[in-house]
Amino acid sequence: MTNHQSVEPIQAFPYKPPTAEIRKKYAHIFDIKVTLPPRLFKICFDKLVAIIMLAFSAPIFLVLKMAYLIEGWLIPENKGPMFFYYNAISAGRVIPKYKMRLIKMKYIEPEGAKRHDWIAYSAEWSEDSRTHVGQFVKKFYLDELPQFYSVLKGDMSVVGPRPLSIMHYERDRDQGNVTRFLLRGGLLGLGHINKGRPEMGNAVYEYEYVDQYLKRTSFGLLLLDLWIVWRGFLLIVKGGGH
Repeated sequence: MTNHQSVEPIQAFPYKPPTAEIRKKYAHIFDIKVTLPPRLFKICFDKLVAIIMLAFSAPIFLVLKMAYLIEGWLIPENKGPMFFYYNAISAGRVIPKYKMRLIKMKYIEPEGAKRHDWIAYSAEWSEDSRTHVGQFVKKFYLDELPQFYSVLKGDMSVVGPRPLSIMHYERDRDQGNVTRFLLRGGLLGLGHINKGRPEMGNAVYEYEYVDQYLKRTSFGLLLLDLWIVWRGFLLIVKGGGH
């Protein structure tokens, strides 16, 4: 690692192990040994939202690309690519998790970046490492927009447990959690809409969503996803980039 690379920020993995109460209440979930099949309305919703959001994002990407280029020209140490990805886990398999670069290149560990390891980019949790454009992008969660491409491909869903890097997924499984093995990762989840609050990381939200995934009809699950998206929209409007 370079001198600029810090140790793993504790905020990067807020996910807690399942409590005895969770294991008892959702025992049927822990008994599932295979990834859950996709639901029809959820698939259709994902594809539609991904197409709309990618079309909506195109002019935003163009403006941001110009901003990245201008900042790199004015401040040479801030120049670099706008997009990158690290390997993450969704429904128990490795996928590329696309993001927008927030930090200066000197804060990215080059060998880890070649392997697409999350740890190479972990300095993004420090505001001092961010570029001016990166600071703005993070505040309004614009760095998540490229993940709609993953939704369109079927690697992710709009709603589901957040896909974790390989190291964090393995830690999550070692803690006893199973939700990220059972479901496709999502841009938003019942737990993720608590971002910035102490409840963020409480495992009960992920298990509640899996439970609803099993119990609801395909249309009923869509209604739940729409409510979660609305809550997520309010979070984004509020800003803060937690």
